[in-house]
Amino acid sequence: MDPWPFRHLVLRTPRLELRPDDDEGLLELAEQARRGVHPPDEMPFAYEWTDAAPEDVGRNMLQFYWGVRARLAPANWELNFLVRLDGRVVGTQSLQAVDFGVLREVSSGSWIGMEHQGRGIGTEMRAAVLMFAFDHLDAVQARSAAATGNPKSRSVSEKLGYVEDGTSLTVRRGRSTEDVRFLVTRDRLARPGWKVDVTGLTACLDLLTG
Repeated sequence: MDPWPFRHLVLRTPRLELRPDDDEGLLELAEQARRGVHPPDEMPFAYEWTDAAPEDVGRNMLQFYWGVRARLAPANWELNFLVRLDGRVVGTQSLQAVDFGVLREVSSGSWIGMEHQGRGIGTEMRAAVLMFAFDHLDAVQARSAAATGNPKSRSVSEKLGYVEDGTSLTVRRGRSTEDVRFLVTRDRLARPGWKVDVTGLTACLDLLTG
């Protein structure tokens, strides 16, 4: 038995390859973060990780992803897929769930380097994990959220068929800000004109569905 079957899990789209994080790939991701994720005067994330000192961002990132990987269990899991374009890591797309075997609900989050934004990559990688969840894990609905001042994230959700599902308040840089919650069900997903190709899933199923 493979002690970590997720190293064989791969999602492929027309342009992208998504694999659960590995140490070598995380070093590439850290370099992508160093080159910039968002304009300095904006903060799209609920946890302000990009505000850390430049020399700390990479180490903090690796420690965070190592911790997520170490805690993975059927009752509470998160997969952080490294997103590669032409073989290079350009960002990350997460998929997480609590009590998935009962609730069949997932949520997602993501970011890509600024140099790769505006090319439809964010929509393509979110579509990949949604089709993975709905078609291969038998999820029934998926959630996401975005800061009110983050139109790019909102646009991705709207393109894929999400509907608004309320708001919540989050402190960012010491100020109260509003997040918009989004929900999409399996039958409402606005599917692209392609299907995600999934390999290496069978050995992972027990660790995701219980």
